[in-house]
Amino acid sequence: MQCPVCHNEVASQTAFCNHCGAPLGAPATAPATPTYAVQPAVTTGSGLSETAAAAISYITIIPAIIFLAIEPYNKMPFVRFHSFQSIGLCVVWFAIWMVVTIMQMALHFIPFLGFLFIFVHLLVSLGMFIVWLMTIIKASKGEWYKLPFIGDFAEKQARS
Repeated sequence: MQCPVCHNEVASQTAFCNHCGAPLGAPATAPATPTYAVQPAVTTGSGLSETAAAAISYITIIPAIIFLAIEPYNKMPFVRFHSFQSIGLCVVWFAIWMVVTIMQMALHFIPFLGFLFIFVHLLVSLGMFIVWLMTIIKASKGEWYKLPFIGDFAEKQARS
């Protein structure tokens, strides 16, 4: 398959061109498990590569918003994708945290359930922390790693 913008050869399963970052059309045959190409480390004029900017966007929600607001990062599909995915992950993390905290507060009077929600709270926090670290590592390696549900939203936003 060829990129319609730069005419370089790309894998048929990729969503964006590895060379110029242009969005590619839907593949003719969808694979059973989607695979994404590794983003090459391209340095911008400021000295910050796309992979570094994508990884930094996960540190807090603030760099993600900044990368979506300033040039040249808001023009890079790879950085836009990871910035939107970072914001989505933050929103989901906060929503899950609120639900578990409210449940823990409501059920803390019942001896066993209140104690059980302490462990649920810890397990949810640990799981979200592991997902957060994994996304930082994948972004720093240049991978288009999509989280379930959040990644689909981020990919749509990165293309627009």
